[in-house]
Order: sequence, then C-alpha cells, then structure tokens
Amino acid sequence: MYISYKPLWHTLIERNMRKEDLRLAAGLTTNMIANMGKGKHISMETLTKICETLNCDISDVIELERE
Repeated sequence: MYISYKPLWHTLIERNMRKEDLRLAAGLTTNMIANMGKGKHISMETLTKICETLNCDISDVIELERE
C-alpha cells in the first residue's frame, strides 16, 4: 500500500486553488509540493498544516492505495 495525494488535488480543484496558492497559504516549501506531486511521503506536521489551511479532514488530502 502507498499514500496517494489524489484527494488533495481534487480538493484544490474544487476550491479553485493552485498548488502555489496552497504553498503560500500553508507556508510550505516548493520541495514539499514537488514531493507530493511525485507521490513521496511528507511529514505529519505538513499534513496538519494543509488540513488546517484548507479547513478539511485528512481524507480530503490523502488516501491509501493498493499497489
């Protein structure tokens, strides 16, 4: 199993936000956004920042997918 950020990309589309908008609002680095785009792991602290910024649940940001 692996973590997918598909829910995050859908959430951003629904809110008419770009990745750059999220980066600036949540105080993320470009590397964090790039890592998510590549499906790499990010810290729980970063996930928390994203959820707080978007006022959403973790399920709106990540999901587990089977390989």
